[in-house]
Amino acid sequence: MAGQPTRIGLAGLAVMGQNLALNIAEKGFPISVYNRTTSKVDETVERAKKEGNLPLYGFHDPESFVKSIQKPRVIIMLVKAGAPVDQTIKTLSAYLEKGDCIVDGGNEWYENTERREKAVAENGFLYLGMGVSGGEEGARNGPSMMPGGSYEAYKNIEDIVLKVAAQVRDSGPCVTYIGKGGSGNFVKMVHNGIEYGDMQLIAEAYDVLKSVGKLSNEELHSVFTDWNKGELESFLVEITADIFGIKDDKGDGHLVDKVLDKTGMKGTGKWTVQQAAELSVPAPTIESSLDARFLSGLKDERVQAAKVFKAGGFGDILTDQTVDKKQLIDDVRKALYASKICSYAQGMNLIRAKSMEKGWGLKLGELARIWKGGCIIRAIFLDRIKQAYDRNADLANLLVDPEFAKEIIERQSAWRRVVCLAINSGISTPGMSASLAYFDSYRRERLPANLVQAQRDYFGAHTYERTDVEGSFHTEWFKIARQSKI
Repeated sequence: MAGQPTRIGLAGLAVMGQNLALNIAEKGFPISVYNRTTSKVDETVERAKKEGNLPLYGFHDPESFVKSIQKPRVIIMLVKAGAPVDQTIKTLSAYLEKGDCIVDGGNEWYENTERREKAVAENGFLYLGMGVSGGEEGARNGPSMMPGGSYEAYKNIEDIVLKVAAQVRDSGPCVTYIGKGGSGNFVKMVHNGIEYGDMQLIAEAYDVLKSVGKLSNEELHSVFTDWNKGELESFLVEITADIFGIKDDKGDGHLVDKVLDKTGMKGTGKWTVQQAAELSVPAPTIESSLDARFLSGLKDERVQAAKVFKAGGFGDILTDQTVDKKQLIDDVRKALYASKICSYAQGMNLIRAKSMEKGWGLKLGELARIWKGGCIIRAIFLDRIKQAYDRNADLANLLVDPEFAKEIIERQSAWRRVVCLAINSGISTPGMSASLAYFDSYRRERLPANLVQAQRDYFGAHTYERTDVEGSFHTEWFKIARQSKI
């Protein structure tokens, strides 16, 4: 039991909650913890003892938990999004007092956070929706944190989060006050969407190298280890290299080959794509990664389809061309990097569009900074993104930043070679192809949208604008066409 009041409380002791609580205690902030299933409380207290007699105190009932925390109280919840959050707020609210503060550290839909902020304000409580990225490892040793909501509430925990967040040399702790309302949750949601894109692009790079280049797991391990020393240096490339090095503990060969090709998901990627559609922001790389997960889920159908098309002469690989391995590895590296720029550009544009719609005033360069450590998409590349927004805060798109534009120009022929090779080999690279299509559409002064607009006017009198005269026009295309056929 804590003699004097603790500095902060944490409710919800699944893996993320336990690790974050231990991290806070380790940074020198005495913390009270509570969980509905009391065995989790005891487990956490046990870990705190084992991991260095950390100042962590467990409580089995909500009342003594809340009362053990110094005022104004700050309590972080790490429970499943949706109804469990409302339930936890209800449980805690019974014992909270005016000026106390609740922080939701889960992946919550941003509008729920805005609703809850208003609801608890009626009782005089403050509220923050704080995205936490970095998985269990990050939670324990330093995550990237994205708190949004009441600025006053943020000020109450600023001293804690600045110490608990991942620390990056030369750019500081990976946390900042994001903005009002649900902005913290929104930014974390888009972070996860970018993560979907990143993971899909890496998977496609692997597929091309393995299926067309015939690289072994040992070779893949060394390629990704090598890539992680250059422009692609990032958490995801690093763990990918690790995965190729791990042998199967239940049989021969490597574990990666025994993993079922069916992807799970929690929903943040889907929300990102829905928001992109709502805001009319193109996000094809992120969308294609979501579709790829849906397609992976159709495992039984794919097994049947493979049989149907095998009979028609389609093997897994359509061409049996010999490729220059060294050249292929270099091309795929460049294609991955160029595609990745597009994925981040789409995510940043989505955040900016929402920020403008809601008046959040989000700073994109600052977001790139706090993603440099602790989080899943942390990468050396984020430094470049931060610099791009430092050069021009109103940058329309990362693609047109002079540095990134130069890099894309240098890599575009390799990028096209990889996509063509994949297409000719019957291997789908939806992420790389979508990124390339995004780039090719964005850099063209004139697109075939004039025809689509003419069609809309033809069948629906939707009118069109002209390139040479101001105003809206409508043509009776059908009548003119019919006369010319007579």
